[in-house]
Parts: sequence; structure tokens; C-alpha cells
Amino acid sequence: MRNFKHLIAAMLFLCFANSAMAERIRDLASIQGVRDNQLIGYGLVVGLDGTGDMTMQTPFTTQSLTNMLQQMGINMPATAAATLMLKNVAAVMVTATMSPFAKPGQTFDVTVSSMGNAKSLKGGTLLMTPLKGADGNIYAMAQGNLLVGGAGAEAGGSSVQVNQLSVGRISDGATVERAVPTPLGQGQFIDLELNTMDFTTASRVVDAINRNFLPGTASALDGRMIRVKAPVNPDERVSFLGQVEDVEVDPAVAAAKVILNARTGSIVMNQAVTIENCAVAHGNLSVVISTTPTVSQPGAFSGGTTAVTQQSKISVKADKGSLITLEGASLGDVVKALNAIGATPQDMLSILQALKAAGTLKASLEII
Repeated sequence: MRNFKHLIAAMLFLCFANSAMAERIRDLASIQGVRDNQLIGYGLVVGLDGTGDMTMQTPFTTQSLTNMLQQMGINMPATAAATLMLKNVAAVMVTATMSPFAKPGQTFDVTVSSMGNAKSLKGGTLLMTPLKGADGNIYAMAQGNLLVGGAGAEAGGSSVQVNQLSVGRISDGATVERAVPTPLGQGQFIDLELNTMDFTTASRVVDAINRNFLPGTASALDGRMIRVKAPVNPDERVSFLGQVEDVEVDPAVAAAKVILNARTGSIVMNQAVTIENCAVAHGNLSVVISTTPTVSQPGAFSGGTTAVTQQSKISVKADKGSLITLEGASLGDVVKALNAIGATPQDMLSILQALKAAGTLKASLEII
């Protein structure tokens, strides 16, 4: 009886472990055709406190302002337009992402970025700006007061700045004027696209859908695309897609990968990374060059001139690096082994590349 209880407990533990690893299809895949749309526009920000573009250095700001005034019935002579010195206006680019199924009248956030030499957009107001898509059509109009997260001050030749002052955001600053057609599949089929190409995950998604619905409902076209039979009626199709997205799947274990960022020295590994037995010696080599100016002063009434010479001193220092054995059967072991070397993140970039070349690092390297 006691052994039977232990068996039941072990089975329950395995069930909970499997369910904890399961992910919903909505987190693994997206519906083909249901996507965000990028919008962009050019506009003017006014009302700045003397922190706008230097119009003599950014002629496009003056030209844009002149064109806007002409559309409002104000004609300016060419000589006057060329000498405008308005420091409270800035030319900006407005970018936004419009979500799928957005309808006319709905609003979304926009980001406003200076494209001239404006010092700050704080306190500015974006004038009405049309936002266009990749096809050149206008899909939204943006306007409103900017919220800039930075702060800065300048006086007496000294300045201080916190965060970015040339980029601001307008909450619900754009209004949809035209909807983007978003078809939910064609005919009786919809296509699911996995976020990451993987044949095992695609096969498991197909099995999970066919297990929760009728057999033959889903079929894999390749390692990323899965075709699913769906009701033709729009209302039934939406309900069906909601049920499909909630189906849980155990995705395949991710391939071992190490991401290296050579610019920042960042190193990221996933849990599948391991290291075979190897020996590594690491030492730093530093070269220091110091130059000291020396003044040569001639004696009195010698007729010579004072000369300045440079005296350089070069020193080379090599730190001793001991040979250390590395072995890592799990991610924690790998981290401990690399920390035992005592190398900086920049040094580890070279060490990981050398381990990969030696065949002891069981992971793919991706440099970004």
C-alpha cells in the first residue's frame, strides 16, 4: 500500500511537471495575415521654449513652416521666409504601430523624434500629421501634446541632462482614418505560423489540435506553417480560433545557443548549453605607454632657443594565468566553470569562441 502511494505521488509529480512546461498555442504561433502595421509621418512641433531647430542650419524646418502657413492663407515673401529665426519650432518624424483589426475612430500611441538640431521637445505640441503606410496611403492622423521623459538644464556654458530630450510620446495621439483589411484565412483554412521554425514543435501542435478537435483538423505544411480547417461562418471562426489558441502544447527543447554582443560584452546562454572536459589558461596582456614633456632651456647669452621634447616610456605586463580544468554538464556548471577563470565579460567572448573552435562548447555561437 505504501509503495502504491509513492507511485501515485510520482505520477502526480510528473503530470504537474509536464503541465508546467506546456505552453499555449497563442504563445508559440501567430495567425497568418493578423499582423501589426508600421506607420510613419513628417510633422512640426511648436510651442518649444527656445529649444527648437536653428532654422538657418535646418532649412527644411523653415520650408515646412512656410508651406503650412500658405495652406492657412498666410503668404510670406521669399526674403522673409529665408531669414526666419524661430527657435520654438522643430521638424520631427512621427512613428507608430497600428494593431490589426483597428477601425476608423480608434486611437493609439505615437512616438515623436526630432530630425533637426532641436535641443529638446519638452512642452511642445505636435501639429496635425498624416501617418502613411508602406503603400503610401494615409491610415491615421496624429496630433497632441508631447510627454518627454527626460530633463535638462543649461547655464553659463554648463549643462546637465537626464535621459533623452529629443524624443517624446503622445498617448492616444493618433486616430485611425482607414482600416487595413485583415483576412482571417482563405476559404475553409487558416494558417498558423510558428514563432520559431521547429519540426518537432510543429508536429506536436498538429497532434494537440487534432486531439482536442476532430482528427484531420490540422496538418503541417513545413517546420513553421500549420494549416487548420476552420468554420466558414465569421462568428464561428472567431470562437474556433480562440479555442485553438488556448490549446496547450509541450514545445521541443530549444537548441543550445550562446548569444555574444561584442559591443557591450553581454553574454546570454540558454539551459541546453554544456561544456566537455577541457583545460583553459587565461592571462591578460597590458601595454602602457606614457609620454612626459621635457623642457630644454639653453644657458644665458648662448644664443640658443628653448625646446620641448617628448620622453616616452613603454611597459609591458603579462598577468600569470594558471591552467584550469572546465567541465559543465548543466548551465549552472558552465557558469561556475567560466567564473573560476576570473575573466571579464570581454575576455569571455574570446574564451567562448576558442572553446567552440576546440569542439568542447556544445552550443552554437551567435554574434550580434
